[in-house]
Amino acid sequence: MKWLKARAWAALVVAGMVGCAGAATPAASGVPGGIAPPKLVVVVLVDGLPQEQLLKNYDLFVPNGLRRLMDKGAWFSDAHQAHAFTVTAVGHATILSGAYPYQTGIIGNDWKTRDGKFIYNTADTAHKYLDGTPTQDEDGTSPKLLQVSLLGDELRYATNNAGRVFSVAGKDRGAILMAGKTGTAYMYSTKTGRFTSTSYYMDKHPQWWEDYYAKAPQNKWFHQRWNVLLDNPKAYERALPEGQKAAVYNQMTSKMGYLYGIGETSPGASYYRMLMPSPFGDEMTADFALTMMKSEAIGRNPKGATDIMTVSFSSHDYINHNFGPESIQSMDHLLRLDRTLAKFFEAVEAHAGRDNVLTVFSADHGFMNTPEYSSGRGFEAGRIDPTDTRNAVNALAEKKFGIPKIATQHMVGGWTLDYAAIDTKGLNREEVETFMARALLDQPGIGYAFTRSQLERGDLPAHRVALLSQRAWFRQSAVDIMVITKPFHYFQSKTSNPGSVCSHGTPYSYDTNVPLMIHGPKWVRAGRYTQYAETVDIAPTLAQVLNVRVPSASEGKVLTHALVAR
Repeated sequence: MKWLKARAWAALVVAGMVGCAGAATPAASGVPGGIAPPKLVVVVLVDGLPQEQLLKNYDLFVPNGLRRLMDKGAWFSDAHQAHAFTVTAVGHATILSGAYPYQTGIIGNDWKTRDGKFIYNTADTAHKYLDGTPTQDEDGTSPKLLQVSLLGDELRYATNNAGRVFSVAGKDRGAILMAGKTGTAYMYSTKTGRFTSTSYYMDKHPQWWEDYYAKAPQNKWFHQRWNVLLDNPKAYERALPEGQKAAVYNQMTSKMGYLYGIGETSPGASYYRMLMPSPFGDEMTADFALTMMKSEAIGRNPKGATDIMTVSFSSHDYINHNFGPESIQSMDHLLRLDRTLAKFFEAVEAHAGRDNVLTVFSADHGFMNTPEYSSGRGFEAGRIDPTDTRNAVNALAEKKFGIPKIATQHMVGGWTLDYAAIDTKGLNREEVETFMARALLDQPGIGYAFTRSQLERGDLPAHRVALLSQRAWFRQSAVDIMVITKPFHYFQSKTSNPGSVCSHGTPYSYDTNVPLMIHGPKWVRAGRYTQYAETVDIAPTLAQVLNVRVPSASEGKVLTHALVAR
């Protein structure tokens, strides 16, 4: 009896351990860990989607769209893009690298060299677009500036190139920074309304691409209007009504019912430019991605290896910039995207097999509310012209040091300083930096300022804003004074970008807290996980599932508590 009781107790203990780590699945012979990897990993990103928008609109989602991921996947509801300067390129670069910007080298959508030369994050003049579109020097054509490997690169290495990686996005940076060095990327052209690739990836488009665009599918939304999706007006009471004065962007008005292709008798430049910043942009992206998947037999790899397909839906970011995340346009767009995703997920699983697909869903950054909305709620909020701030501090510095325009330029993250002039005067660089940083803190809307000397030594205060700022600072091309606004403020030039009603790019929760869900019952345990997580955790977690090497600069942790026991 004692032996039987002991054995029963041991069984209960083992059962408890399995329950904590996830229910065990039948072992697969000859596979490390005993669970065969998925045939297809689908990574879906929504550009500019804060976590709070999922929570706010959960009850209006359809069962097989976002709710399926939240209800039946592993949902990390406290997940963050854990770096300062939360913008599109930076966020995309973290997802499959597991690395922060200080290692990826992607510190912004663009930046400047010390002598003022403009650098776009995926520009490479050695390569051109393949659809005949003129390629400018600043266009995104390759991952040349990406300093680290991605999960797809490691998959290709581990399988001797049998595993394949394909990426689609409405923005060039959204496609290129997910495909890595060895994948294949397609990005949207605002000139033709088509998704195109570049000479970095191939010499010419495949035949399926030619066949697809021979039918001009990008023109199907010409002269369609964007009206609200739901018939129930009460459903939209959680959003601001149409007609907000702050939400006016270029040709668009803040009224629903916008006509795409207005002023044109046939699809042309205006229609193609405005198509991606619309709910139809998501439908177009999904349709192209599914055509690519079927044509390339993605997930049905003839060599039996795992394939990775990434799709970045770019429209939500444009819409939030144009109208604000609290707007009826943003809410209605998210509901439409949810329906698009439901159809997309269904098509993916029908193609590759429900039990063969692992899906990851996240975002490159969140979004702040419009300053007018935040002010109306009683918060100090506003837009800060970076030129005005820099001129004010430069004037103070000139009085003290006798050097005009010490801060030579503003770029992503802050300012560069005229070290040559400082050295010529025989001044101590660190003393000048410190003066500039302290003077900055007295300017309206400025919350933090960190100097190059501080950042090089890692000598920053022990708080989260400082930590996220350190992670965002890539020494070779970084600023000399890192500048962080106060909450509910952002930098916006009065002349260069007057149309955007709100933005993102700060280390505050509205910009960092993004969705993170993983769905695939064979590999992950369903449930809501409230433990803190970061987007850099995605790559090492997937590496464990795929049995491949963790990407070269990964610092993320494996989300062990959500993995099925092996």
